[in-house]
Amino acid sequence: MYRIRYIQFLDDRGSKPIPLRFWRSRTGNEPVRDWLNKLPREDQRTIGRDIAKVQFVWPVGLPVCRPLGGGLWEVRSTLPSRREARVLFGFCQGMLIALHAFIKKTQRTPHEDLELARQRLKEMLS
Repeated sequence: MYRIRYIQFLDDRGSKPIPLRFWRSRTGNEPVRDWLNKLPREDQRTIGRDIAKVQFVWPVGLPVCRPLGGGLWEVRSTLPSRREARVLFGFCQGMLIALHAFIKKTQRTPHEDLELARQRLKEMLS
């Protein structure tokens, strides 16, 4: 099971992290969690650390996090396997919602991935 380690990112004030939730389909599936669980352990850890940075040190800029517009953001992870991973997220009711994740294969983020994340965010906000 995928777990994020928070201890490394506590600041001097001992601030609480922004809660993380995975987008859940109407059938109860959590595609981002399922995707993460299929990755090698080292890749999971890298992505987990990057997500934790966002949770504890918000706002975070490049190279870890980048806005994509319309309330959509990406966590950018360079994996030990020499691949680039992206976790697209938004905020809803004070929580960070992981909406979609993928291994990046081109320089530009595929339109289909952006649209899927935007659709899920819109669903969360309505």
